[in-house]
Amino acid sequence: MKGGDRLAERTVGFGVVGCGVIGPTHCLAIQDAERAELIGVCDTDPAKAAMLGDRFGVPYFTDLNELLAQPGLDAISVCVPSGNHAEVGVQAARAGKHVLSEKPIEITLEAADRLIAACEESGVKLGVISQHRFAPDVLKVKQAIEAGDFGTMVLGEASIKWYRTQQYYDSGDWRGTFALDGGGALMNQGVHYIDLLQWLMGSVESIQAVVSTRTHQIEVEDLGLAILRFQNGALGTITGSTSVFPGLPEKLEIHGSEATALIEADKLKQYLRRSEMAEVGNYGLGAKSQVETENSGGAADPAAIGHSLHTAQVTDFASAIMEDRQPAITGRDARRPLEIILTIYKSSAEKRPVLLNEVVKPG
Repeated sequence: MKGGDRLAERTVGFGVVGCGVIGPTHCLAIQDAERAELIGVCDTDPAKAAMLGDRFGVPYFTDLNELLAQPGLDAISVCVPSGNHAEVGVQAARAGKHVLSEKPIEITLEAADRLIAACEESGVKLGVISQHRFAPDVLKVKQAIEAGDFGTMVLGEASIKWYRTQQYYDSGDWRGTFALDGGGALMNQGVHYIDLLQWLMGSVESIQAVVSTRTHQIEVEDLGLAILRFQNGALGTITGSTSVFPGLPEKLEIHGSEATALIEADKLKQYLRRSEMAEVGNYGLGAKSQVETENSGGAADPAAIGHSLHTAQVTDFASAIMEDRQPAITGRDARRPLEIILTIYKSSAEKRPVLLNEVVKPG
């Protein structure tokens, strides 16, 4: 039961900090998640706080300390601009509250490490949203790779060709800025599938990349391309953009010596395994694509993203608190895609391949 009627088994009380575009998604996820209850919401903008609080029938605040003092509050969802994640998360951790942050964990490694350290020192859990890891088809591919079904990993490709208008960037003074967005199409929109790419393919060794601003008046990139070398010897590519009209579903291609998987918008569109196929011959199969046109999710509208996978991650995070274990995606897990994105930026700026250890500090 929700809305203050606690089950015999105690639930975890959540507060949502940041009532912008993604805040309602977190409220819906908490509302639907097992073992979770929405206690209140907070935003520095009184109108946004009131609107979200009234919508979900919970108290609303403009002062984070007032939310943190609410009875029954155990954890917060951090939904503020990316460059403020550590500021809010550290304050909550020092108040003894668990922290579930939106992606990316932060926009610099120093800030990410400050948040990780604060949570560890305070003895609270830190999780970071990467809800696509909970998609059943993505998990199927992950399990197959771990079982050795893909053989030698060969190539992994992430493509996030989305569309955002100039009005989208103008709708918040933090959007498209280095100070609070930390980057553009890769840091904000591409981080999810960049995380999936490294989660499935393995650790990245080096990157050569170029980023550009093509169609928007913003400080950061709206187009980025990168070539990756993984530590296991496989290669990879990342394409990220918010300038591709009208926005296409995000794609992930995973190729091994024994299997190929094509994931589009979290759905497994093709899964070809040598063990289940007849001899393909010296020139391969040349299989026709079976990709279907479906809802593009956040490709053209970030508010169109459903909350079911957020619900799965909130459920896991609440269970981690109750069971005193690590959540499925920890702060240290979320640090890895940030490392990759910052290495892409360094490679583009310096016009050369960059080893990940040139960017990564111990953390």
